[in-house]
Amino acid sequence: MEAMLKVLFHFFFIFLLLVNSVLTQSTVRRLSSGVERTALFDLRASLGIKARFWPRKLDPCTNWTGVECSNGRVTGINLSGLRRTRVGSLSPSFSIDSLVRCTQLGTFNSSGFVLPGQIPDWLGQNLSALQVLDLTSSLVFGPIPSSIGSLNQLNRLLLANNSLTGIIPDSLRQLSSLSTLNLSLNMLTGSIPSSFSALANLAALDLSSNFLSGPIPMNFGSFSSLQSLNLSNNSLASSLPIQLGNLSQLVDLDLGFNSFSGSFPNELGRLTNLRRLSVKNNNLGGNLSSNFTPNIILLDVSSNNFTGNLPDLSAFPNTSGVTLNFSNNQFYGILNSSVSNLDSIDLSNNYLQGLNVNLENTTSISRNCFIRIPNQRSLDDCRTFYLLRNLPFNGDSNSNPITPLQPQLPRKSNNNNRLKYVMAGVFGGLGIFIIIVMILFLVFKPCNKRSVSQRSANVEPVQEEGNEKGQTISVNLMFDSFSYEQISQATSGFSDSNLMKHGHTGDIFKGKLEDGVSIVVKRVDMRVSRKDCYMSELELFSKGMHTRLVPLLGHCLEHETEKLLVYKFMPNGDLSNSLYRSTSLEDSGLQSLDWITRLKIAIGAAEGLSYLHHECNPPIVHRDIQASSILLDDKYDVRLGSLSEVCVQGVEENQNVISRLLRISSNSEPTPSGSSSPPICAYDVYCFGKVLLELVTGKIGINNYEWVEQTLSFINNYDKELVSKIVDQSLVIDEDLMEEVWAVAIVAKSCLNPKASKRPQMTHILKALENPFRVVREEDFSSGRLRNNSSRRSWSAALFGSWRQSFSGSVHSQSQKSREGVSGQRRENSQGSGANDKRLSSEIFPEPVDINDVERQDETR
Repeated sequence: MEAMLKVLFHFFFIFLLLVNSVLTQSTVRRLSSGVERTALFDLRASLGIKARFWPRKLDPCTNWTGVECSNGRVTGINLSGLRRTRVGSLSPSFSIDSLVRCTQLGTFNSSGFVLPGQIPDWLGQNLSALQVLDLTSSLVFGPIPSSIGSLNQLNRLLLANNSLTGIIPDSLRQLSSLSTLNLSLNMLTGSIPSSFSALANLAALDLSSNFLSGPIPMNFGSFSSLQSLNLSNNSLASSLPIQLGNLSQLVDLDLGFNSFSGSFPNELGRLTNLRRLSVKNNNLGGNLSSNFTPNIILLDVSSNNFTGNLPDLSAFPNTSGVTLNFSNNQFYGILNSSVSNLDSIDLSNNYLQGLNVNLENTTSISRNCFIRIPNQRSLDDCRTFYLLRNLPFNGDSNSNPITPLQPQLPRKSNNNNRLKYVMAGVFGGLGIFIIIVMILFLVFKPCNKRSVSQRSANVEPVQEEGNEKGQTISVNLMFDSFSYEQISQATSGFSDSNLMKHGHTGDIFKGKLEDGVSIVVKRVDMRVSRKDCYMSELELFSKGMHTRLVPLLGHCLEHETEKLLVYKFMPNGDLSNSLYRSTSLEDSGLQSLDWITRLKIAIGAAEGLSYLHHECNPPIVHRDIQASSILLDDKYDVRLGSLSEVCVQGVEENQNVISRLLRISSNSEPTPSGSSSPPICAYDVYCFGKVLLELVTGKIGINNYEWVEQTLSFINNYDKELVSKIVDQSLVIDEDLMEEVWAVAIVAKSCLNPKASKRPQMTHILKALENPFRVVREEDFSSGRLRNNSSRRSWSAALFGSWRQSFSGSVHSQSQKSREGVSGQRRENSQGSGANDKRLSSEIFPEPVDINDVERQDETR
């Protein structure tokens, strides 16, 4: 009996200990500081946080999203993903002054949460326990306060994708515990502080996409723990310090898009842990070292002045995922068989010869000196290059050395006469064909070019050679007129190292003017382009410089054989190469644009197209809307480029049957920038729908109609969960953001309707993107539940009432009537009424259609 009592006593004692532990933990988790409780409620009010995230009647430590506590004190606040109330969204600001009372705060994260304003000095003076400060994409502006250097426990400082200005404060050297510093995508100036070498624990440093200048400090080699260094997209110059070879732990190194010169340091071969290296778009020259580490999986030395033989390609791993880019340099010599072992390699635009191996599709060898392969340099170009270097030019390893062709006497005179007759017939037939083509071109012009006098009375017209007699074309005098010598100097004589890409109407070069302004130059070769191709852009800009069009800085029209158009350089390139960008190791080398930035890009592109379609008179059709034509400045604001195809809407009505028959038929929507693209605004809407689909899915370069059809089947007006199957998996999306994604997907589906007449206007698309919740929610209901069918129709009718008129403009109403033969009803030409369209509001976002029933050659042709 006594033993039983002892056992019961022990069990009772253990039970009391467990109850005490539970009660203690519950007490510890709850907020015990009245001062900090008041501070949190003040923060809730100043930021306008919705009650469902921070409920007033519940304990902040246990029930508020993003609030972390320890021992009854606030230790962490994460605003990322939280939503503001309607009132709070009207006037957001950097209103976090109440946090000065949270003295134990170790983490503050507002990534993606808008806090427009300057970083206050007190943040570095009062929050001494702060270990993580993340203000990424928070619309913060102004200088970085020097007081940040007082946060001696700070481990991660993330201020990327804001509008910070001024120099990098030298006080940051005091952050001895700092392991990650990201100041990218801002407007910081000055040089990189050499005092950064004091940051002994720094593992990741990202200063990319700023306006930093000067050299890389030589003492950067003292970073014993640095694993990721990104200094790309700045104005850094001078040579690369050999001390970079001391960064023994370095895995990622990105120095691209700067002005580095000199040779490539052989000391970088000592970096045995290096896996990704980019020095593209610089002025580096000389021979390229061949002692690269065998662990490297990405090497990009493109668009420099490297010469000599290629590095030994057999030293690189032949596993999948290895990417090498040697393009746009001056490498020469014979290409050996080791290239066939690599997964992806770009050797284009060099002077290589002697191809004797089988290559995969992932290998690019265009514009070299392989004489038996298409799309190569001319023999004269190759001979001259090799002759200047006193090198033998074979062109092909299986052939004898090529010598200049010498004229030879014919053996038989009858062969000579026969050749003359054949050549006469060929050239005669060719001449007749050219004459016929010229007549057809003059009679059936694809675009209705108007004179300056009709478009702008403030622009002085000039007579341009090669145009019809008496026709005037516009050169807007508000733009600078550059001399050919200026542009040639800015682009280093249009060197291959400055070649960005081959455009529709000419090559695109980057350059820098004497005053340091970065530019992009389109070089239009008049010998191979149509005579007035560049004038469409000048005429467009004569209407005014809209903020959503790529800024035109000037032109050079003094040469008959080539015309130069000068644009402002866009630091973030275009959407096709910015959707995913290299970053630190934490994101496996690639970072996807967040949804907020993607939606910002979609709205910006819609604003540009809305201007062309609805503010220009007559409406202008872009005709080349795709990811590569959506340019992005340093803040990821959109500037529409690729304007060489712009055309007045509806001119196709003036073409006769012959010109229609000459067009290339297709089974789907015409490809962008193709000659068969119709000059109606509905075509731009279709292409814009593909861009929206790319932003949602993360798939760039959508050209597969079957893939589009399959993807659209997952977009349903009443089922949000289906969309999650096609959303880009790299996006981190909460419930509210998923509704935005769903709404944008629905808008994309409406744009991709096979019938042009059933696509909305860009003004209505813009309104939908600016208010995505109204596409899928009933704003009048506090619960935010999905709209029912009738409420959805009423809102759609109000917002998209006149969407059928998206291609009215200058098109005759009788032609519209013929296109809409199913209804047999004649619509008004005036835009905005929507009187006859309410019955069609349910078709704004139509359900998937049977593709076999779609009329392929309707008004989209």
